[in-house]
Amino acid sequence: MKIAKEFHWEMGHRLPEHFGLCKNIHGHSYKMIVEFEGDLNEQGMVIDYYDVEKIVDPIIEKLGHAFMVNKDDKVLLEFLEKTKSKKVVVDFQSTVENISKYLLGEISKSELPSDVKGIKVRVFETSGDYAEEGKKL
Repeated sequence: MKIAKEFHWEMGHRLPEHFGLCKNIHGHSYKMIVEFEGDLNEQGMVIDYYDVEKIVDPIIEKLGHAFMVNKDDKVLLEFLEKTKSKKVVVDFQSTVENISKYLLGEISKSELPSDVKGIKVRVFETSGDYAEEGKKL
């Protein structure tokens, strides 16, 4: 059985080595669908949606209206520090593929019910583009 929940946030980023427009500072309205797969518990659930929110909401709050910046992007880091801007410093380029891996990793750090056997995240950078990452537990 699978269940899913959708989350939304606004976040800025840039890909400094990109050959096109993504090398510029810009942002997206991100959407993530997180899916949990597993057996039904005694209450007939894979995982309670309330518990999903308790796990995912703090992660999304950290990203919401923040700028995701690579730790090696010294110019941008200096600017964000000077302007006291909200930022999430990461050790990867902020492609939608890497953001998907990051989010799956953050969600996976949580204590999940033993009935949950797999997690998958689908992250939309635009309404028509997404990356997906999953893992079995």
